[in-house]
Amino acid sequence: MRILVLAWEFPPRIVGGIARHVAELYPELVKLGHEVHLITVECGDAARYEEVEGIKVHRVPVTQGDNFFHWVVNMNESMGTHGGKLILEEGPFDLLHAHDWLVADAAIALKHTFKIPLIATIHATEYGRHNGIHNDTQGYIHSQEYQLAFNAWRVIVCTSYMRQEVERALDTPWDKIDVVYNGIRPEKKELDPQFDYWSFRRRFAADDEKIVYYVGRITYEKGIQVLLNAAPKVLWDLQNQVKFVIIGGGNTDYLKRQAFALGIWEKCYFTGFMPEPDLDKFQTVADCAVFPSLYEPFGIVALESFAARVPVVVSDSCGFPEVVRHTKTGVVTHANNPQSVAWGILQVLQNPDYAQWLVENAYEDLERRFSWVKIAKRTEEIYRQVLAERNQVEW
Repeated sequence: MRILVLAWEFPPRIVGGIARHVAELYPELVKLGHEVHLITVECGDAARYEEVEGIKVHRVPVTQGDNFFHWVVNMNESMGTHGGKLILEEGPFDLLHAHDWLVADAAIALKHTFKIPLIATIHATEYGRHNGIHNDTQGYIHSQEYQLAFNAWRVIVCTSYMRQEVERALDTPWDKIDVVYNGIRPEKKELDPQFDYWSFRRRFAADDEKIVYYVGRITYEKGIQVLLNAAPKVLWDLQNQVKFVIIGGGNTDYLKRQAFALGIWEKCYFTGFMPEPDLDKFQTVADCAVFPSLYEPFGIVALESFAARVPVVVSDSCGFPEVVRHTKTGVVTHANNPQSVAWGILQVLQNPDYAQWLVENAYEDLERRFSWVKIAKRTEEIYRQVLAERNQVEW
């Protein structure tokens, strides 16, 4: 099959989880014998065209607009133009695959212009992020998600929870939605054995301090404020021998003020953005990863912690309980409940044998449930189903 993929982020441009998903799924599909062209956004000095692990990557320029939504419109125009040229000059393509609402306009236009079946992966919904649609901005994003799901031949989501959410929020028929988990490459967390463990660790904490960390986007929905509210209980029970490390770019001013007001400022370290090589090292020196999200369709950060062999504490929000099995591969706590999060952290830090058992189970689960090889084969099945159905109908 020849597949044309549209995604607004792809390494080195990494905004959220889509970049990693796209960059790790499609090389496996290439290995299965498929030709994959990916249209994405230019980034720094990255080549306008290159092959990355077999993916033919086309990076298009995007004119800056007056605001983010103007930029999205310009991006879709650029993607649509380049996609049309690509189809005319190097086509035909069997399928289009669009990732999230940001590329919806270009994907829908290419679908109708060239009569190519469209598959959409909905990684999250605006309705879910805000527990409803409350203003015009959210309404616009919601309408784009609706149009993308409506125009898709099939819709792929990352958890069973998201299948329910997409059915409810976007009025998508249940039998049009497929659940395909995200995955991880565990080998990317393997480090040079010459790595100076203690020297690196001392950049973040004293030798007698346990390291509890969050890594991800700095947004309200990620629940970092809940982790900070849980910190005093953890510090009290462990005689102050804990350092809370918050990793992620973005505005952390409100979180720093919260830490100061709670009297835990000296026990918190806000690193800002951390390059991936440093993050890989950091995870090997940490004692507990905490992801207390209020909204989390999947939680690929949990898989990364699995791969780094760090015990994981998560909230029971959305898809997390499908990814992290409570008392088997991690500890699942109640969402937006600092007391519950503190309990989960203490379960890990006060019971090292139990924490190690969780880590071993979690690492085994990566191959069992989150292998990109298996995920690619499941995606291929969906592609073949769409092609078979397309061949039976007149467009």
